[in-house]
Amino acid sequence: MIWSDVTTDPIDPGTVLKRVGAPGDGAAALFVGMVRNSNEGRPVGGMEYEGYRDMARDQLAAIAAEAAQQADSDRVAVVHRLGELAIGEVSVAIAVSSPHRAEAFRAARYVIEEIKKRLPIWKRERYLDGEEVWLEGHLPVTGIEGTR
Repeated sequence: MIWSDVTTDPIDPGTVLKRVGAPGDGAAALFVGMVRNSNEGRPVGGMEYEGYRDMARDQLAAIAAEAAQQADSDRVAVVHRLGELAIGEVSVAIAVSSPHRAEAFRAARYVIEEIKKRLPIWKRERYLDGEEVWLEGHLPVTGIEGTR
């Protein structure tokens, strides 16, 4: 079963991993993205993820479906968080299971790379010196020729 969500609730990677797996699977890949305490040499105190929740949910569902097709597996689960996050908190979790490890790894990597390109979610880092900066990202593809 393909599952995806965008939430303001804390993410439990173990719960995401439990959403995948079947008796014929020989591999499960789990990717967990967390808030780190530095970026480009600057100490970070936390961050905020802001986005268009409904649009992000639709886009995340599409990305998960694409990954499932590539992995020849319908066992893909992904969740991304919105809101304020502290250092060490999980911002995204991706789980994929398949009969073979190469497909599971490839599909999980596909999901995180496409999230970075397509998801209408932006992050603002809060530095320990008090400065806050919206990090450069990508504009989501709208489906209208020539626009993003």
